[in-house]
Amino acid sequence: MPHTAAEKLIHAYYDAFNRKDIEGFLSLLTDDVVHDINQGGREIGKEKFRAFLERMNRSYEEKIVDIFVMTNEDGSRAAAEFTVLGVYLETDEGLPPAEGQRYTLPAGAFFEIRDGKVARISNNYNLNDWLKQVSG
Repeated sequence: MPHTAAEKLIHAYYDAFNRKDIEGFLSLLTDDVVHDINQGGREIGKEKFRAFLERMNRSYEEKIVDIFVMTNEDGSRAAAEFTVLGVYLETDEGLPPAEGQRYTLPAGAFFEIRDGKVARISNNYNLNDWLKQVSG
């Protein structure tokens, strides 16, 4: 996969996320997608990713903006830097109570791409910064 196709794939990934198009989003992933959750565990497979997205959509209203995508030459790896604009809607297990708090969070992600789809995603952001913003 050329690096330009990989870049387009990552932009399509975030476009689907921003539209809350779960089916469109999942269509961009391999069946055995690996999801490394920020400061959390590792989940494998589309159904686990679907459950993660559904939980996220219940608890958070997020939009990804200012996306900058970088790829390696053969398009097998990509990284993205972006800003998350969010509203904390419903209390997520183990986190502070949700009261409609707004937050702005710089973040990044690393991707492995296989057969034109995302095979691994690792998200990274500063959890302490988010906690400070929603606990303020």
